[in-house]
Amino acid sequence: MKWYIDVLKKYAVFNGRARRSEYWYFVLFNLIISIVLAVGTAAIRMPFLYSVYSLAVMLPSLAVAVRRMHDVNKSGWYILIPIYNLILACTEGTSGPNSYGDDPKNEFLNEIDQWGENTPA
Repeated sequence: MKWYIDVLKKYAVFNGRARRSEYWYFVLFNLIISIVLAVGTAAIRMPFLYSVYSLAVMLPSLAVAVRRMHDVNKSGWYILIPIYNLILACTEGTSGPNSYGDDPKNEFLNEIDQWGENTPA
């Protein structure tokens, strides 16, 4: 759920990079929430709730997909190519910095290293 919230915090941030875990966990939780809303709104006959949710997460979904393409050093426009974008979304990101920013995986590992330095022995 942390990745889902993180993507929503970066609501319309199209620059930078997104790790595979950030992208796929967002997709997973978005799918679960969409299914629950679709079934729930059908049961209570209020389909506009599902529509409101879909519109609300459309921009963050596009933003995280673009950042995912940036992680594999491709332009965000690659999300428009149907099968190839799925292959790119499953591919490991470029190690180290690329033209779209620093490696988010290394940033995460650096944070863990800093935590280890701050803990008493």
